[in-house]
Amino acid sequence: MAVRGPVVERKTAVELRITTLAGMIAFAALTRLLPHPPNFTAVTALALFAGAQFADRRMAFFVPLAALFATDLVLGLHSGMLFVYGCVAAMVLMGRFVGPRSAPLRVAGAAFAGSVLFFIVTNFGVWAMSGLYEKSLAGLTTCYIAAIPFFQNTLAGDLFFAALLFGGFEVMRRKVPALATAR
Repeated sequence: MAVRGPVVERKTAVELRITTLAGMIAFAALTRLLPHPPNFTAVTALALFAGAQFADRRMAFFVPLAALFATDLVLGLHSGMLFVYGCVAAMVLMGRFVGPRSAPLRVAGAAFAGSVLFFIVTNFGVWAMSGLYEKSLAGLTTCYIAAIPFFQNTLAGDLFFAALLFGGFEVMRRKVPALATAR
């Protein structure tokens, strides 16, 4: 008779890891609903984290995009969502390259790159989709210049939440061995 203990334990460990990761990402997404400085959110960080930590590529994309959509249903849908969700998907891909056990400097570098990408793409979306700026190079330049004051909050939020998510999960992994072995 075969012993099924290790198989059951492995399945339980993987389920624990997925549940923990999804819970952390959902919590990070919910911070969008709390009062915060403009653009100081966990959006880029939670996408990087999902990409780095979920072994299943589908889960890596689904969980952060679903969490973002759920909070957007509360905050309101808008014409620039395609640009935001495209950036989130790109951040998941970037997280895949960061990897699950990355050094803090690598995580910080990815968060910085994500902030820059988010700034470029979403502000292009504002220019392209809104009537706030004329549809010319001068209008696009004006849009980017107007967004510069918000970039510092974007960067600060991305670095803060990346440290919180990656660092918090590392602490949990050390305290709960099943999180470290499951992948």
